[in-house]
Amino acid sequence: MDGGSGLNILYANTLELLEIDRSWLRGDAAPFHGIVPGKRTRPLGRIDLPVCFGTPSNYRKEILTFEVVGFKGTYHTVLGWPCYAKFMAVPNYTYLKLKMLGPNGVITIESTYEHAYDCDVECIGYAEALVEAESLIIDLDRLGSHLPEPKR
Repeated sequence: MDGGSGLNILYANTLELLEIDRSWLRGDAAPFHGIVPGKRTRPLGRIDLPVCFGTPSNYRKEILTFEVVGFKGTYHTVLGWPCYAKFMAVPNYTYLKLKMLGPNGVITIESTYEHAYDCDVECIGYAEALVEAESLIIDLDRLGSHLPEPKR
């Protein structure tokens, strides 16, 4: 859940897990910022997919548009405010619950604090590794430009 995000994001490896071919992607996706710290990200494309919440006796199903990104993430997808608006869902970050009205009452999606913490730790570790790898590449490029020409 990311109520601050104006995008629904799906990672390419999740697309592969769903066995959806990349030829289904539309190429009309614009670059965005904030997913990878300090970097502009260009998605591979967009895709419309059905998303369902609830149980067989009380569920909601809507078609959501996802920006598909080609890098690894710690989640399968990130649902932003476009998802909440479409489902008319209300997130409560304190209690890790997402509630929406279904045909037979309120649908509640919930998680545990342990799971949220583990995901947060993994996400932070991944972001730090990404920034460190980029810094290492810049340092290697800088060192490579100062090397003397080898003697023949």
